[in-house]
Amino acid sequence: MSGPGFLDRMAARSAARTAADRAELPLDALLAAARATPTPPPLAFDGRFDLITEVKLRAPSVGVLAAPPDPVAHVVAQARAYARAGAAAISVLTEPDHFDGHLDHLAAVVAAVDVPVMRKDFLVDPYQVWQARHRGASGVLLIVRMLDDAALAALLDAAAGAGLFVLLEAFDADDLARAARVAWGGTEPLLVGVNTRDLRTLQVDGDRLARLADVLPAGRPTVAESGLRTADDAARVRRLGYTLALVGSALMASPDPEALASAMLAAGRTA
Repeated sequence: MSGPGFLDRMAARSAARTAADRAELPLDALLAAARATPTPPPLAFDGRFDLITEVKLRAPSVGVLAAPPDPVAHVVAQARAYARAGAAAISVLTEPDHFDGHLDHLAAVVAAVDVPVMRKDFLVDPYQVWQARHRGASGVLLIVRMLDDAALAALLDAAAGAGLFVLLEAFDADDLARAARVAWGGTEPLLVGVNTRDLRTLQVDGDRLARLADVLPAGRPTVAESGLRTADDAARVRRLGYTLALVGSALMASPDPEALASAMLAAGRTA
């Protein structure tokens, strides 16, 4: 795990939120409720480049992205635009303190689109995976660097048991090596992503995707994350060998997110 810093603070807050949630709804009750919900749509690939498009209202790196009077209505409208553009999945931030997210946003997006939806948060406890399943998510993001081997295995086991796909997020070659070694017993895809955000400065490292392209785990769909803003960016990461791109801030800031997502998808598929 990393030294004291952003991820450690986020992990501590995530653990505190989960403890409060568990006090309101014990794990056994959550499991029963999650297993009673309809099976979410699977994440499917047809061999072409794809997009995971992201809904978030704020980000530490850029500040407020949207401050609508009705946040739920806003994230739903954004998600519907992404679905019309052909996104393979929609990522929904549920972290409240730095991203203005909420589990209600996740549930609302799930109800509004037929596209698989992924919970993106700083997950540290299997309980949070089952929360995602209870709210109708098809997948979850797990940050490799934030979890020791035992915690990562426990979260992966929960995701496999819940029938969710997983995006393992890496920041460097060591993270990617750990991601390549994990055991995955799930029936849904296990994706490996490279986040270009520098955890100390929160700025984008524009060369990271290229530097790590040669050490991406073989046999796994790979995701280029953060800092992608244009159709040319999508084409570039496809040429580097990435299977998908995760795009959030650029789409949230765009006056026409459907058009931008469509253009990025087309560029990635013709690169």
